[in-house]
Amino acid sequence: MSDEGYEAGMTVRREVLGDAHVDRAIAGTTEFTRKFQDYITRAAWGSIWTREGLDRRTRSCITLAVLTALHCENEIAMHVKAAITNGLTPDEIGEVLLHTAVYAGVPAANAAFAIAQRTLAELGEPTAQPQ
Repeated sequence: MSDEGYEAGMTVRREVLGDAHVDRAIAGTTEFTRKFQDYITRAAWGSIWTREGLDRRTRSCITLAVLTALHCENEIAMHVKAAITNGLTPDEIGEVLLHTAVYAGVPAANAAFAIAQRTLAELGEPTAQPQ
């Protein structure tokens, strides 16, 4: 018997985050974290990211804004990479973070900009030169 919700979630999770990231997460799963890994695959990736109401670019924008607002610095680099995968440019990522600064605060956006810049450099993505 197949589990469509889990399989759909795993497909989107791999498409957005990449096989290497998902394989590392699965390899690092323990008995303690198994239920959590199952939950995020089904709930985040299988129920939300598979919905037709928003495209993946928009979902990436929202995700970066919320992660910034909630000071989830450990998740920002992963979702900067996902945003690139989903078609955002470095300039668009910067605009999302700048927009978020107004509503979530400068310290949150400052941290997110630093993480995003470092991550984009690691990806070899060009960013604007200092003016």
